[in-house]
Amino acid sequence: MQNNINVNGIEVVCGSMFSGKTEELLKRLSRAQLAKLNVVVFKPIIDSRYDKNNIVSHNKNKMNCIAIQNADEILSYIKNIDVIGIDEAQFFDVNLINVCNMIANKGKRVIIAGLDMDFLGAPFGIMPTLLAIAERITKLNAICFECGDLANYSFRKNKKKNLIEIGDTKEYQALCRLCFQKKISKNA
Repeated sequence: MQNNINVNGIEVVCGSMFSGKTEELLKRLSRAQLAKLNVVVFKPIIDSRYDKNNIVSHNKNKMNCIAIQNADEILSYIKNIDVIGIDEAQFFDVNLINVCNMIANKGKRVIIAGLDMDFLGAPFGIMPTLLAIAERITKLNAICFECGDLANYSFRKNKKKNLIEIGDTKEYQALCRLCFQKKISKNA
């Protein structure tokens, strides 16, 4: 019988901002540690919202991590590691796909968390490809800041047009489809 804690391959946790992606990643990594597996977690160096040496959920739960500039750096840290966590995957370039495949092909477990859509409601960067190659996918929802329904979209409150804009509740809201469409059409 296969151990459900150490299921090898790629799994992706995705959803909008404030949906609990990092919280779910932390939960899975903590369970792996309880199972006495060696765990390491990475995040992009540009994500410095809460702490540069930890991944931190909006609930303020955290775990020590390695902040990296590019995905190739991951390979130098995983020799004796069973489970590799990657937070904010949407901020990495296309090479993360190859790195994740290489790691999974060695019989290791890779858990990826990231936004599946950008602030315009379009697929975000490499996330569609990561979703396609994953053995397991978990899509989480937030609660709509406007109406309280399930939220799938990350609405940027300011008018900045650049794709990558690190932020929190000051800059973003989680919205359901209908509320997102209303706000997008109002801002057009």
